[in-house]
Amino acid sequence: MPAPSRLARAIVLALLSAPGVVLAGTLDYTLYAGLEHSNNIALSSERPVSGNVLTPGGTFQFTQMGSTFQANVAGTFEYRKYLGNDFDSQAQTQLAGQGNWTIAPDRLDFSVEDYAGVQPVDQLSSNSPDNQQQTNVLVLGPTLRMRFGDAARGQFELRYINSYASKVDDFDSSRGLAAFRVYRDLSPTDQLSGNVEFQRVDFTNQPSEANYDRKEAFVRYTSTLARFDVDVLAGGTRLEFDDGSSKSAPLARLSLGWRPTARNTVSVTGAYQYADAAQDLIATPGVYDATVADRVEAFDPFAATGGLGRGNGTGVGVGSAVIGSQVYKEKRLEATWNWRSERIVLTVSPSFNKLRYIGDPTFDQTDKGVSIGVGYRIRPTLTLTGYATGSRLTYDSLERKDTTVRMGLDLGQQVNRHWSWHVSASRERRSSDAVGQDYRETRFFVGVVYRR
Repeated sequence: MPAPSRLARAIVLALLSAPGVVLAGTLDYTLYAGLEHSNNIALSSERPVSGNVLTPGGTFQFTQMGSTFQANVAGTFEYRKYLGNDFDSQAQTQLAGQGNWTIAPDRLDFSVEDYAGVQPVDQLSSNSPDNQQQTNVLVLGPTLRMRFGDAARGQFELRYINSYASKVDDFDSSRGLAAFRVYRDLSPTDQLSGNVEFQRVDFTNQPSEANYDRKEAFVRYTSTLARFDVDVLAGGTRLEFDDGSSKSAPLARLSLGWRPTARNTVSVTGAYQYADAAQDLIATPGVYDATVADRVEAFDPFAATGGLGRGNGTGVGVGSAVIGSQVYKEKRLEATWNWRSERIVLTVSPSFNKLRYIGDPTFDQTDKGVSIGVGYRIRPTLTLTGYATGSRLTYDSLERKDTTVRMGLDLGQQVNRHWSWHVSASRERRSSDAVGQDYRETRFFVGVVYRR
């Protein structure tokens, strides 16, 4: 077991065994099993090979909001057995969890966060089974709280952050974060805060010149109304590398939510910032003042994509992060519109993401995409879902452009309160300027689900 996983388990056990910590939360879980068939399981452009995969797995969510211990942990665990022995069997984990131990009410807390997922080893290659790796980011440390009257309060945070990847050791790092925040309640729905952060980043397997200090100062405004939410952050970032170089840039993040009617919701998120792979894998990068309840959402093995997960009927999706040590400047904008009626659910989500790496421009990229999903309730227990996604990823320095289109259908029936079944089909096609990176694939999946 990797050191970060052992450390995370040790900390969690210590919290649960601490005086006053009583485990009395709510546990919900799902067990599923399915059989998948692909006509190009390796996503090859020249020699497609058909294959079958057995995919047993499960999801869970544990929540507890007690006075001494608060927790919200959601995860998916899956075992992928390649029946044709074309690839080694894989056990994969997706996890986002936070636990908080209140040592002294309104004075001192100790928190643990852990984020695990599956990411590509080489982003320039197709997402075949042998191009996947497990990643993990662990965050833990104390928070000291203080009050400055009825409407103002402050907190001082110390965090240890450890990042780990099972195959790419450039990603492995140890970080220390110190932050001071002052909050001012402007009204029952509006809050303003000032934040100062200092972070030291040391990479385990990189030359010392790659290590750096990250300094940030920003103000943040949040407002939560009946039909409109806003979260705006503005400030600046300075990076100071051990080789003597430095970089500075503005820092901005935006999150808007609008519910014009009971059936319509619109959300917009964006960022202009320096970031790296470890920061992106944390649920809310760089901000540790959110409550536990707001930080984790349950994973559903058949959510959002018509029961197809990453195209194979499962719940552990493969991300698109470039796993490594490089820092990049990110410009990101995403929007989602959701409309629902008694029988129909419609979602449209365009996105734009531009990354510019410091030092090495190899992975400089611009990604434009859109996804559309439609769900139709044929009968109260029978639902047909369809979706289509398209993306155009351009690597500027490589003069490469990848266009990927994916479509799928899923038919699912809720047999009773606990049991349901799904039958799914998907088609994916990538066109690329790079030699050997074109492929076409069709997948079929049938599976059963047990929900607690």
